[in-house]
Amino acid sequence: MHSPSRKEFVSLTFTGSGNYNNKQWRRQSCWRKWKQLSRLQRNLILFTVALMLVCGIATYPTVTEHFRETKTLFQTYKHVFWSSHLDRHLCVFNRRGALIEADQATEGGTAKEAENKVAVPAVEQGDHSHEPEFDRLEAVRDAFRHAWKGYKEFAWGQDELRPISKSYGEWFGLGLTLIDALDTMWILNLREEFEEAKTWVSTELSFNKNVDVNLFESTIRILGGLLSTYHLTGDALFLDKAKDIGTRLMPAFNTPSKIPYSDVNIGKGTAHPPRWTSDSTVAEVTSIQLEFRELSRLTQDTLDKVMQKVHKLEGKQDGLVPMFINTNSGQFTHLGVFTLGARADSYYEYLLKQWIQGGQKETELLEDYLQALEGVKKNLLKKSSPNSLTFVGELSHGQFSPKMDHLVCFLPGTLALGAHHGLPADHMELAKQLMETCYQMYAQMETGLSPEIVHFNMHEGSIRDVDVKLADRHNLLRPETVESLFYLYRFTKDRKYRDWGWEILQNFNKYTKVSTGGYTSINNVRDPEYPSPRDKMESFFLGETLKYFYLLFSDDPELVSLDKYVFNTEAHPLPIWPSAE
Repeated sequence: MHSPSRKEFVSLTFTGSGNYNNKQWRRQSCWRKWKQLSRLQRNLILFTVALMLVCGIATYPTVTEHFRETKTLFQTYKHVFWSSHLDRHLCVFNRRGALIEADQATEGGTAKEAENKVAVPAVEQGDHSHEPEFDRLEAVRDAFRHAWKGYKEFAWGQDELRPISKSYGEWFGLGLTLIDALDTMWILNLREEFEEAKTWVSTELSFNKNVDVNLFESTIRILGGLLSTYHLTGDALFLDKAKDIGTRLMPAFNTPSKIPYSDVNIGKGTAHPPRWTSDSTVAEVTSIQLEFRELSRLTQDTLDKVMQKVHKLEGKQDGLVPMFINTNSGQFTHLGVFTLGARADSYYEYLLKQWIQGGQKETELLEDYLQALEGVKKNLLKKSSPNSLTFVGELSHGQFSPKMDHLVCFLPGTLALGAHHGLPADHMELAKQLMETCYQMYAQMETGLSPEIVHFNMHEGSIRDVDVKLADRHNLLRPETVESLFYLYRFTKDRKYRDWGWEILQNFNKYTKVSTGGYTSINNVRDPEYPSPRDKMESFFLGETLKYFYLLFSDDPELVSLDKYVFNTEAHPLPIWPSAE
């Protein structure tokens, strides 16, 4: 209670006379006046000041944007710190889940350069619902130009752009993004960008480097990209470069079993398995054939046929193959584990595509493909709850897991491609079911972007079909779903596939586009407020994702006709051989 004699007001008297320049006296005087206030008066004043601060923050959104940018800056510095330490000691995974030597994935620039370059722009977000409607093809071209702007300004001639820190990352030091994007620029009719990239290839690209490269990644991105660009443009420059890198990769096949090593030093002409194992992943050793077969056809060279060796191996289950194969013995290892995701996915893709590439003559390839599909139906195909989505899980020593990688979303497109080339009609029906599932992997996420891995619910009474573990919530700008949407639309003309693709493109623009140029992979597709940018634009975003978006929205069936070309697993189209061959 307050004393009844205490006045509930403050009287302040100001006088024009006297000297008030003594700062210490004034501080003491103010403090004395404050202490003379009652507790109620002081609380009311503090409350009023706090209320004014809250209103000020609400009135000026730039303040909150400042906090968000500060958070982004912290995340970037944290990323740069950890990258600079971890990259020296740890291995990294490539796009198929295989381990890569640590010295093949180093940061671009010194610590001093990183310090100078890190001026973090905010990832572009916000409500785009009121933007004017514009042509979808032009929207894809705009997205490519924006990605190219960041690459050209901050990572020109390097492997990958780091758009948040405005720097680059090196893997092999061979300009992966630029080479991966060559045929995309040609298909999108971006001639100015193509010509400046061609000049770099002509004057700067050299494979005479003392560097270890991954056989699989170099084949699908570099060899495949150069061969594709040669066929689309007719420019011999790209064929000459393809011959050069192809020859330098050949030492990988000098193994006791002729199953290739995973790593090649393209300067020294030596090859070796990873330091931690003598195994290679099945997807890697069986997903280089489209490219080397085409190079062999153009150069009249011969290549040992790995697929024929794999065709005869024991250890399969209903046509499904294990994930690893030993380069010394030539036999499968880690038996009993089967997946269509990382480390095995493109084996199944290339069974069909080699059969198509060779004029549908190699019956062993077709037999293995059809048998594998029956194995998928028997062992891996299940339904989710509550919406009965068809999905492809995994099998480990007889135990089924409802885990599905985003990588598996290549399958609807591959099934549709096979049906187009005369395989059973039920392949197309399964393709449509799986396409719906892959779309739902996007639609059921808060950002509208798919995570890297999902787990499907199979129990009755489940509330939602899809669960995502914390470690699996990242999105790497992958192409597989857009790839399959392209195939499904090209063959069925069902407009919903275009609409689904348009939704996905808009969400890439909303959550992954960086204002100063480029797009970034993100850590959390479940958090639309802060999806946590990873500061990395994979080369396949330009090489595959944007290319398939463009083809999906194009009305021209002769733009990379699927009766004349077959795409490699990096979306580089290679010609189907004439039947006379």
